Amino acid sequence: MSTISVHALIELAIDLSRSLVADDRFERLLSHIRKAINCDAVVLLTLQGEYLKPLAQQGLSAEVLGRRFEIAQHPRFSEICNAQHPLRFASESPLPDPYDGLLLAMEGDLPVHSCMGLPLLSDGHLIGVITLDSLTPNEFDAIPDRTLDIIAAISAAALKSALTLELYQRDASHARAVVEELTQEALSKDGGELIGDSAAMQRLKQEIQIVASSDLTALVQGETGVGKELVARTIHQQSQRSNGPLVYVNCAALAENLIESELFGHVKGAFTGASQSRAGKFTIADGGTLFLDEIGELPLQVQSKLLRALQSQEIQPVGQDKTHQVNVRIIAATNRDLAHEVEQGNFRADLFHRLSVYPLTVPPLRQRKHDIVLLSGFFIERMRRKLGLQQLKFAVDVLPYLEHYDWPGNIRELEHCINRAALKARSRTQRQNGIVSIERADIGHLQMDEYGLTNDAQLSSNTAPWPTPQPNPVFTPSVNNLKQATEQFQRQCILQTLEATQGNWAAAARQLQMDRANLSRLAKRLGIEVIKSIKN
Repeated sequence: MSTISVHALIELAIDLSRSLVADDRFERLLSHIRKAINCDAVVLLTLQGEYLKPLAQQGLSAEVLGRRFEIAQHPRFSEICNAQHPLRFASESPLPDPYDGLLLAMEGDLPVHSCMGLPLLSDGHLIGVITLDSLTPNEFDAIPDRTLDIIAAISAAALKSALTLELYQRDASHARAVVEELTQEALSKDGGELIGDSAAMQRLKQEIQIVASSDLTALVQGETGVGKELVARTIHQQSQRSNGPLVYVNCAALAENLIESELFGHVKGAFTGASQSRAGKFTIADGGTLFLDEIGELPLQVQSKLLRALQSQEIQPVGQDKTHQVNVRIIAATNRDLAHEVEQGNFRADLFHRLSVYPLTVPPLRQRKHDIVLLSGFFIERMRRKLGLQQLKFAVDVLPYLEHYDWPGNIRELEHCINRAALKARSRTQRQNGIVSIERADIGHLQMDEYGLTNDAQLSSNTAPWPTPQPNPVFTPSVNNLKQATEQFQRQCILQTLEATQGNWAAAARQLQMDRANLSRLAKRLGIEVIKSIKN
């Protein structure tokens, strides 16, 4: 088109000023741009360090919003980010298009088409970009440069205002400079972002903002694989301790006789093998945050000393008589029901209450299925970078298939599933056009029967039936209490494995795919012991 009316530009500016605080403000921006400029796809992306994060899109696959585009790997993005004015690409441009294979208007590789990018600048600094694509070659050539400059300026002002408001809303008690620094630190790192906009995730993010502004001890609870470590890191990054260290301790991976030394340190000669003094994790984390993962695995005798450190911020290294003060915030995490562990006598009640000053529960993936598409987009883009592919995408029936599964392994299981599928897709795909597509066969068989989900009536009309799962051995508990039934099942599995390995703990741990120390502690809690005798 050759001209864009002044009326269209005024309407764009007025609507953006009215919808600044609306949830769909970015969608409205793109809608008005499409009214003014004829295109098949338009995307608004914000700059986060070395990456571009999509905020809104029209005309592309929904999973694009979960992707994070590394600028250095996309020549078109690099040129747009380095430009001072809107940039048109020649229809015959040899530079690969980052949206190749993702356009809803067509399947497969993009043909000769029009592409344009608007750098969004604020005070001379890039804060984001808008990209426009049209399947009609030379579609954007006749638009006056001045008109594009005006659209870019209006869009940049809207984006800047929206991002500033978001910073104030995130933590109103902090000064703006501190909030900006925390936000940049939390989001610039690949994998350091809480992905998801479901109701459950919105509640969790609100809870994180509340507890992060304080110095209270937090207890992060949730199933295995839900992202408890990421929650702890986000709390630290949004806190006033963000410039201090964040020290991670996996309590389940520590040898029982070394836990105290790891936490509080030791002096030279304190025990056999202590050839030199060593600072503990509390000392290293002084002025920052100490994250105690799998806190439910700590032995009772260590729990009492940890309680003292929490109460008085005072620690005593092994082999040393005097104590010294530390300034450490504690964030603990567990996949156990600690209240039940207290009832069973496996966890100190006073330590439990000291840790759970501000409890947070991370929802399992089955309670936030709306986020599966965004998470899938995030993981597939990260895998594309690792594999060095020009484009990696999902076939049309893959995302519905993933959304129908309950993901007992949660986000970690989803990530591993996508990584495996990407490797399979790459190995079988002839990559003449640079696009690798993950098919449903690459995902493999998801045993949905176990969660009561598999039946063809649940599937959309354009999706093939699920694979028929093979029956699994049925465990029939002798109790109705879920916790007791779980422990009964664990005890049965461990006893059978120990019998099969003739009481060899290391072999049993390998067969059960567990850490040997974890298996030993679990068996002890379940009342299992192996007694070996010597026969004459």
